[in-house]
Amino acid sequence: MRSNLTVKQQTNHDGFPKAAELIEIKTHQLEASDRAIFNQLLQIAHDSGRLTEPDAEWEVSLAHLRHAQSKHGSNDRVRESVARIMSVVVQISYVSNTGEARTQRSPLLNFTDTSDKDWPNATLQYGIPKRLRMILAKSNRWGRVRCEVVYAMTSKYAIALYELIALRINLDRCTEIIPMDEFRSKLGVPPEAYPRADNFMRFVITPALLEVNGLSDMGVQIEMVRRHPRAPAHAVEIAWWKKRGEEFRSAQQERNRSKVGRMARLRGRVETVGTGASPPVEGKQVPLVQDYPAEDQ
Repeated sequence: MRSNLTVKQQTNHDGFPKAAELIEIKTHQLEASDRAIFNQLLQIAHDSGRLTEPDAEWEVSLAHLRHAQSKHGSNDRVRESVARIMSVVVQISYVSNTGEARTQRSPLLNFTDTSDKDWPNATLQYGIPKRLRMILAKSNRWGRVRCEVVYAMTSKYAIALYELIALRINLDRCTEIIPMDEFRSKLGVPPEAYPRADNFMRFVITPALLEVNGLSDMGVQIEMVRRHPRAPAHAVEIAWWKKRGEEFRSAQQERNRSKVGRMARLRGRVETVGTGASPPVEGKQVPLVQDYPAEDQ
């Protein structure tokens, strides 16, 4: 097995290696808690070293999944998330052995087996579909995802954006222009939701940027791309960088604080909205998004 395959990489302080094929799945049905729990299940499977074994199955305590997610004393929310994960069929784009671009539609889990009673040793047993594991076994693109960062986020769009940047953070470039429809799909935005650019910015991009910039080890900026100042945005330009110094420490400190009042604290760090897509100078205010006309359609 080639050493550059995702399954050969080891989890380290930057996170576990999540295959690009799973980072770029097309689904809008998973909530933030579902994405966080699935990442935890995927890391357990990866770290076991048995991800490519034909009959591999895994088991994790419900308490472990619950404690990482919230202080809620019941496993009900974990069960609800697992049920949603089981019900979703995702589209996964990949390249076959012959070089053909293909799309697989697959559930993320092929079975779950959960303790009925909420007792300290209650567990979840689960499996990952064989055809999906075959794709993961051949993957050679990955992003390192830290489960504690994902659990700290409340926006499913923030989690999706964080993973997209994790996939790109070590490239030899630090900007990319993505067509609007493709970007919306990668974030998991429902096709009919937020058709106006101002609402898309307000309810999707801005909250996602607040959490990615406030909680992760990476910084992100997003600009709307237009053919002329009054034209609808047809693409976005993303810029990213690795955090250092005080910027890095600030995000780590915020992750260790209570979620109560978090969004207000993060908003308090962003006093202005400006333009530009270059990494910030340490100690200076970071503009997150480009300004846009309020009447834009």
